[in-house]
Amino acid sequence: MAGTSFDTIDVGDELPTLRLTLSGEQVRHYAQTANMPGGRFMGDAEAKAEGLPGQIAPGNLSLALFSRLLTSWGEGVRIKRISATFRAIVRPGVALVLSAVVTEKHTSEDGNFLECDLVLENADGERLVTGTATVIVSG
Repeated sequence: MAGTSFDTIDVGDELPTLRLTLSGEQVRHYAQTANMPGGRFMGDAEAKAEGLPGQIAPGNLSLALFSRLLTSWGEGVRIKRISATFRAIVRPGVALVLSAVVTEKHTSEDGNFLECDLVLENADGERLVTGTATVIVSG
């Protein structure tokens, strides 16, 4: 993509991917900061006591990662709406790839809008979280 100017973006354009691996400490810190008590977010032993395979990331952390993907795209990008479908557990220590594609483009008196499909998958291509977002982009 040439940039984040509305005029240079086309339907089908892909945002730059975000690749990262969450640590157990990052997940724990996020959950504590977001006031989300629950052993499943604190560590493997606590999560296993709840019947899970190990520590998991809170769902809203996945939304925060989608937000990071969208807002790091460029200056003037603002999120109007974001939603997600949680299809599988997101775990720390697993390489993650976040991607987005522009699916619709429209203008109204309220601004220039892009609709995007969002995907969070592991390195094997398993889709863990999918979503959609509406972003406002400067002209």
